[in-house]
Amino acid sequence: MPLPKPPAKRAALLTPADFESQAAPKPGKRTQSKRSEEPASPAVLDLFDAPREAAPVVTAKAKPIAPVMPPSAPAPVATAARRPSPEPKLRKPRGTGPAKLFVLDTNVLMHDPTCLFRFEEHDVYLPMITLEELDDHKKGMSEVARNARQVSRDLDALAGGLSDQPGRDMAEGLPLAGTGHREAGGKLFFQTTLVNVTLPQGLPQGKADNQILGVVQALRDQQQGREVVLVSKDINMRIKARALGLAAEDYTNDKTLEDGDLLYTGVLALPADFWDRHGKTMESWNQGGLTYYRISGPMVPALLVNQFVYLEAPGAAPLYAKVTEITGKTAVLRTLREYTHQKNAVWGVTARNREQNFALNLLMDPDCDFITLTGTAGTGKTLMTLAAGLSQVMDDRRYTEIIVTRVTVPVGEDIGFLPGTEEEKMSPWMGALDDNLEVLSKTDGAAGEWGRAATNDLVRSKIKIKSLNFMRGRTFLNKFVIIDEAQNLTPKQMKTLITRAGPGTKIVCLGNLAQIDTPYLTEGSSGLTFAVDRFKGWPHSGHVTLARGERSRLADFASEVL
Repeated sequence: MPLPKPPAKRAALLTPADFESQAAPKPGKRTQSKRSEEPASPAVLDLFDAPREAAPVVTAKAKPIAPVMPPSAPAPVATAARRPSPEPKLRKPRGTGPAKLFVLDTNVLMHDPTCLFRFEEHDVYLPMITLEELDDHKKGMSEVARNARQVSRDLDALAGGLSDQPGRDMAEGLPLAGTGHREAGGKLFFQTTLVNVTLPQGLPQGKADNQILGVVQALRDQQQGREVVLVSKDINMRIKARALGLAAEDYTNDKTLEDGDLLYTGVLALPADFWDRHGKTMESWNQGGLTYYRISGPMVPALLVNQFVYLEAPGAAPLYAKVTEITGKTAVLRTLREYTHQKNAVWGVTARNREQNFALNLLMDPDCDFITLTGTAGTGKTLMTLAAGLSQVMDDRRYTEIIVTRVTVPVGEDIGFLPGTEEEKMSPWMGALDDNLEVLSKTDGAAGEWGRAATNDLVRSKIKIKSLNFMRGRTFLNKFVIIDEAQNLTPKQMKTLITRAGPGTKIVCLGNLAQIDTPYLTEGSSGLTFAVDRFKGWPHSGHVTLARGERSRLADFASEVL
């Protein structure tokens, strides 16, 4: 469309008195009736939302009262930029009573370095012995040492805010929102005075845990009007606190789920009347040898992208499909490739049950960049993942090599330092990898003994074993990355590993949430649970919980009864 014509005359300017009248406060709200009674004006200069009666009307016929200002001078309209910005809305506290006072144990700070800002409107108290223990653990390259140093930096930033407020004492508390964490509405208190508390005779006075219990007891006696709660990851510490009549809680803010049974399984059973309720408006078509169904009905809100659905009814053909698209109130289902048949075997491995078929469909899908597989021992997680990786590295040339890593947490006593290179040090932890490679090498029976040996050497040349300690700063390009025993990872470690992925890389996380060996980790706070919950519904990720073991009848029976 053509541009409007430029103005033919210079606009008139307002007097300073007119500007003052514009900035005057509004006398009241305008009503719809008053607005309709006002005469329409073609050219009204209204800098503020002021009433129409107070706004001066400037027309093109008015003579300029003030001299015309040069273009380089600032225009008087800049007065409107001085309008105060609206205040940010603070979140309303959940409770109506006084804010609680949470006394933090040292293990909470070392477990989650951001825990200071996770207590909403409540206050946080740090005993002096907690700072001493933080200082003892800050040296080293472990995850605990890094967390201790991060907590010390946060405390230094909070305490540094006192220099901007002369006359303020640290005993009054430091606002936790002072460093930009607006979700924290409480204050941080340090122990600034000595506490003389008489604990029971059975508790040694010099132990750090008992000194923290003494501080909690003294705070409870001093502050009768508010609740004082000890927060600790140590179970015995909480038991001792409750035995002394003190309130104690576990730190649960890092838990993704309260109950492990609520974890997303990636599989949904369709109701028996699915075809009756969705068949009337259903569309279907064939493409690439697979059947697609577009449904719209009450089941659509319960579906997620890359979720597997199945319908097994007696006397009817079963339906196994995956949700590929959700648009508004419609969803598209795509039937699966049957990896239970020998013609679709992956490196000689076929699926033995429904969930394994679902898992192989995810592992062989080039559009899925992140896959998580959970299940008990013997469900075939490592074998299927390794077979899918070898098939796509050796046959399809989709990836250049396989990278395998895992958390080195021993089940029994530690065997000490191991000699050799990084791969030689990791080889004792990769017994499951060697066992599965032995199974996969036996699937090729036509090549003979020499052919299997050559194939085994070629396969091992395409598999690299890496340690978690050297993952920071790396980028994997076109790699098939397998993270075994992922249930022992913390959410921070899981984030570090997943963000190593470069273009064309697929990451597969395997784990059994019933076998967590890392201290202070549970099913709800594991990094594997964190990843499954955060990635569900993303179009390039998938998850399957394997339900039935296929290792042997002895292993299946042992997993049920032991």
